[in-house]
Amino acid sequence: MALARRTLTPFGLWVFGAAASAPMVVLAGGIVATYATTRVTALPLTFLLVAGTVAVLAVGYTAMARQLGHPAAYYGILANGLGRGWGVAAGMVALVAYNAIQTSLFGLFGATMAAQLGGAWWVWAGIALAVVGVMGVRAIVLSTRVLAAVLTVSLLIVAAFVLACVGRPAAGGLSWEGFDASGLAVSGIGGAVAFCVAAFMGVDAPGSFVEEAIDRTSVGRATIGGVVVLGGVYALAAWAMGVAVGPGSVAEAAADPAAGLPFAVLERLGGWWVPLAELVLIFAVVTSMLAFHSVVARYVFAMAREGVLPAGLAQTGSAMRVSAPRGGSLTQTGTATVVVGAFALAGADPIGVMFTWLSTLGAMGLLCLLLAASVAAMTAPARVRGPQAGAWEWRLAPALGVLGGSVVLALMVGNVGSLLGAAPGPMYPFFLPAILTATAIVGGVWAGHLRQAKPEVYPGIGRGIPKTHAVPDAINVSI
Repeated sequence: MALARRTLTPFGLWVFGAAASAPMVVLAGGIVATYATTRVTALPLTFLLVAGTVAVLAVGYTAMARQLGHPAAYYGILANGLGRGWGVAAGMVALVAYNAIQTSLFGLFGATMAAQLGGAWWVWAGIALAVVGVMGVRAIVLSTRVLAAVLTVSLLIVAAFVLACVGRPAAGGLSWEGFDASGLAVSGIGGAVAFCVAAFMGVDAPGSFVEEAIDRTSVGRATIGGVVVLGGVYALAAWAMGVAVGPGSVAEAAADPAAGLPFAVLERLGGWWVPLAELVLIFAVVTSMLAFHSVVARYVFAMAREGVLPAGLAQTGSAMRVSAPRGGSLTQTGTATVVVGAFALAGADPIGVMFTWLSTLGAMGLLCLLLAASVAAMTAPARVRGPQAGAWEWRLAPALGVLGGSVVLALMVGNVGSLLGAAPGPMYPFFLPAILTATAIVGGVWAGHLRQAKPEVYPGIGRGIPKTHAVPDAINVSI
């Protein structure tokens, strides 16, 4: 059992990472919420610093992903770098993290549509579930083209927003206070770092499509390039927002719903920009769902193919003549349906509870996995590194990434209450790190069970691409 080969170009890989991060969602939700919650005026500089940290962390991750060619990237990386038990633990954490982020978006989508058109949020979420589920079992080519189209329009709208901001600055001139390092020495910086980390989650998605890539070596360029490009886009958008309303007033404006950020600024270019941006925001949420859905489907498929999950989940379909992970896709759709249904029955706030809590859980989990992947890169045996292993990819960058990433993770965990909108004092926000820890432990225990009960399965954990091809050379080639 294998996925279709040679279907994704380097640009196609980049599209999946960038679409998962969703620039329109970061502009309309992330940047506004960060200003309002943390009151950090140096948010543009914070985005650049976090982008640099994530980019360095991604070096070891992409080096391992390129060498292994495993669709369940973190699972394969840790299995080969730290041991099979660590690999299974990482696979379980990745499934929880990616599912959490993907499912959280149904709350955001449902609430947004209900506010615009009326009706119950869970009805709109159900419609999105059906759309993403159908797309998920189709060929990757179709998904990539849809993601690319929405991402292109999203970036154009962000560019228009920046032009609208700088065209009419609040102070009569451009202010560069957003890049002043003194603005980092404030009480809300930990929360700002945590929000910025969450904005970059999804850029690691190309690692899960390595089996379908035309060129394995492009995974690193797509992932790190995505971090660099999106880091620049987010920093520029955050700076422009400060310019539009004034660095000293941006926190108050962001916290005031009547200010209408960022759409009120777009209205300066013409009234039709606002409905266009709102429409694209909705499509951006759906394409982000689809990107994360595709990653989860590949994790389920790859882990089932190696016997870690039930073998039936490794089923592939031949939609549009190219194999797709049908079993993994249906599993993810079923999981999301159960979670959405549970939140709906509980009467939970789709944004304040469902979106906020699940997206925070996912972001924290993926940051932990990036850190673990860097450690695995440093400890990987020579057979994994290959004959031309460079010190930067396998030693220096991972070490720097672990140092910087550990600081960022500590800030994120320490400020998890800010991400959740919780008042200072209660301990319940730390339930999220506990979930991730428990998941890793369960994964390790399951690996031990496989070692004892299925000795034929255990040695194959993390082995990667099989020798047989589902499709010798894919007929359909993505963009």
